[in-house]
Amino acid sequence: MFLSTAYRRPSDVRRTPGGLAIALSPNLRRDRVSFDGRLKDPLAFREAVSALHDVVVSDLRYVPADKSAYEAYQRQIIARESTLRAGVAAEKRAELHGESKDPLPEGLLDDFHQARGMYWSARQQYSNHLMRHDPQLWRRLVPCDPVITVAEDALLFECFSMDESSYGCLSVASDRFDDQRDVALGTTNVDYSWSLYDHFQKLRSYRSTRFNLDPSGFEVATSDSSQSIGGDQHREEKIDLPDSWLRGFMQLQSAMSMPMRRVRLGRSAIYNLLAFLTRHRAKRSPRAIRFELEPGREPNLVLEPWQRSIAGDGGVYEGRVAQSIRVWGRDRLHVLRRLLPLIDSVDVHLIDSGLPSFWVARMGGMQMVLGLSGWTTNDWSAGSALTQLMPPVHLHENELLQIASAFRSSPIMGLDQIAQAVPMSKPKIAVGLNTLAHLGQVIHDLPQQAYRWRQVMPEPVTQAQLGNDDPETAAARALMTQGHVEVDGDRTLDNGLRLITGAAQRRDLELLIDGDGRVLKAKCTCSHHFKNGLRKGPCRHLQALRNVATSSSATPDSLDHWYQQYWN
Repeated sequence: MFLSTAYRRPSDVRRTPGGLAIALSPNLRRDRVSFDGRLKDPLAFREAVSALHDVVVSDLRYVPADKSAYEAYQRQIIARESTLRAGVAAEKRAELHGESKDPLPEGLLDDFHQARGMYWSARQQYSNHLMRHDPQLWRRLVPCDPVITVAEDALLFECFSMDESSYGCLSVASDRFDDQRDVALGTTNVDYSWSLYDHFQKLRSYRSTRFNLDPSGFEVATSDSSQSIGGDQHREEKIDLPDSWLRGFMQLQSAMSMPMRRVRLGRSAIYNLLAFLTRHRAKRSPRAIRFELEPGREPNLVLEPWQRSIAGDGGVYEGRVAQSIRVWGRDRLHVLRRLLPLIDSVDVHLIDSGLPSFWVARMGGMQMVLGLSGWTTNDWSAGSALTQLMPPVHLHENELLQIASAFRSSPIMGLDQIAQAVPMSKPKIAVGLNTLAHLGQVIHDLPQQAYRWRQVMPEPVTQAQLGNDDPETAAARALMTQGHVEVDGDRTLDNGLRLITGAAQRRDLELLIDGDGRVLKAKCTCSHHFKNGLRKGPCRHLQALRNVATSSSATPDSLDHWYQQYWN
């Protein structure tokens, strides 16, 4: 998907006679959005937006050893060999030039996708090199600039990490600003750079600071065409968003729209958690945080594999059923360190084991939502797990428009309010909200426990742009729905690995999984596994077996079942 951006000037922090002014440049390719107000607490805003910056640049993917010197030596050898072949290549080019053009070969689309994969692989290698040697230029490779939403009650700053595993949303209540001027509601991208982050560090509590989402670019852009849009500082780009980045961002939005179990943690619990993770590094799996939840009792956090217990210190668990939920991605919680002096409490929203978790840091008039996917890359296991959350039915386009139209009266509404405004059953409304969130139209505001109308992209995202599920993953879900999967054995070996045996479509299956849920070995007699093994992800039979064995509940096969399981 291509995203067009145009900024009149770079965002920066400017000195004014009264103090400082944070001037953010909005995307001129979107509707006019503006805001101007004086920050009541610049210091708290500095720490919160710096934590959001840590989410933007977060990239915890595995980085192999630097072999640049060896590769340079290899390039010299290749250069000498290419010189010897240059003469033969020139003769061949002349020969091919004289031949007539052949028709387009079969499999051109497959070749295109392969070439595109090579491009993104090379781009990632270049990005890793720049991250180490040129942070300013590396920031230009971040797929999408942060998104700002100006609402009646708050300003929302959203971003998605480089490694496609973390989502951040900073919400600043409108009463944290005074002397507000030129407020135009809406959503837009803003120009963001590493130097802007450095400028944020200049904010001080003793110096008046204004926050300005500069609307002047819109005025120049819509004036007479002979006028310049910012001279040499004008920047215009057409960004090709990676498919995996866009899909991962929307999957997290969809997961966030689901009802979740809420666990409140005190500041001391977050401090103890981060302090222990800073001093200790796990050398073996599992590397999860296990939430031990019992109704009417204080939640207990267990850090694996040390089995270190940390008290929640935020009150009793208000759920109805005792549960043990394991989540991954704990290393990404270090972005909360700068917020510790500001945090009143942290609400952790949990769906189920192995699924995304959302940590809401409450800081008075500000809230920071940190969404952790639980994986470092959007691999088959991630997509397969989230696919189980998707509703088993699809609404008609007219029904989606009905739900979307309800937000015209109020851009933020609860589920009950929407049910009163839309002549539709609650299960269907739940499906519609989940679908709109997956398409980037609606965001579930976890601190407010309500839904906001917010278009994250200038144009509505379609399901075709997000891409369909992997065929094997979709087929695995069908096997589960039809009840064609049987688990014969599920036991933990002496070395801590989990061995699962079973059958699907009269095929004997075997899975060996480590403590972090990764498949180490597998057996199946189907053609997909025979040809590819685990290189292209497990086959449909192995995915279905794993999902059935690791799911705490069956995959819903009807709308009412889905609503009762996740929403009621």
